[in-house]
Amino acid sequence: MAGNLNAERMVEVWRGGLLESYHAGHAVICDDKGSVIEAWGDPAAVVFPRSSAKMIQALPLIETGAADAFGLKEAQLAFACASHIGQGFHVKMAEAWVTGLGLSEADLRCGSHEPGDKIERDRLIAAGERPCQFHNNCSGKHSGFLTVTKHLGAGPEYVDIDHPLQKAIWQATADVTGEEAAGWGVDGCSAPNIAMTVAGMARAMGRFAGATGSGDARDRAMFRLASAMRAFPELVAGDTASDTELMRAMDGRVTLKGGAEAYHIAIIPDLKRGIALKIVDGGARASDAVMTALLVRLGVLDAAHPAAKKRLNTVQKNWRGIETGTLQLAEGFL
Repeated sequence: MAGNLNAERMVEVWRGGLLESYHAGHAVICDDKGSVIEAWGDPAAVVFPRSSAKMIQALPLIETGAADAFGLKEAQLAFACASHIGQGFHVKMAEAWVTGLGLSEADLRCGSHEPGDKIERDRLIAAGERPCQFHNNCSGKHSGFLTVTKHLGAGPEYVDIDHPLQKAIWQATADVTGEEAAGWGVDGCSAPNIAMTVAGMARAMGRFAGATGSGDARDRAMFRLASAMRAFPELVAGDTASDTELMRAMDGRVTLKGGAEAYHIAIIPDLKRGIALKIVDGGARASDAVMTALLVRLGVLDAAHPAAKKRLNTVQKNWRGIETGTLQLAEGFL
């Protein structure tokens, strides 16, 4: 798995004129043909992409014919790739989708947790209610999983590694990354997560970036998913989430998807480029900063935009508003 040995120092935290800590990582930019354009750290580092792989996991939703058979809208395709914060509209969409399949919350296998959205969290507390599986940040993905499962007439344990859905995801992952899986683990939502090299993930994102919607079934599926995510960034993350703010800052021209433990991807159709990024210590503040820097470097994000300034080379303040230091790109990186 990814380690510090070959990782490149990318972000530093300074306090009182002294280096306090730093974040190292791996990043790869690929084109739509699978060629590595630029790389930092070790492109061959094997990593779990976590939720950054959701658009790959959603490919069978379209390729099996399930999405069209159930008349899914573009918003639902975006939601199938989401790691949402559990805003009220996220919860309602998940519930409407699952019940529309003739199923119930009990058919989900993602588990429940407190929503990240403070308004929905406070509403639950005030009402004396407990969060349910519709609040899970992966409930959109699992709604898609249930759709494929029902379409195939497969068994209810759709997160089992030998389930027909997971077999389809495994094959799709190998196809788009151009490499065999290095292994798999269980994700936070109980679904299998396939380990791959950072270069393999960048290669897959490059293919998504090059999809035109007029090619073969795989091309059309990739195009529909990435386009839906750009069209509905609030469904992919949430109104206050980093990915949503950055996608809006780029006027819907770039698809972003963060994953747990500081994984991050970008799909840039205008440039036919895909990015995969992993910060080895799992620090999301670093992955946000590095992804922002890469997007600025590629000319698709204005460094002066508030969403960029919020994440790139930022002044750190304490609870009294006193400046204590900076979070900045490491000298020599980029």
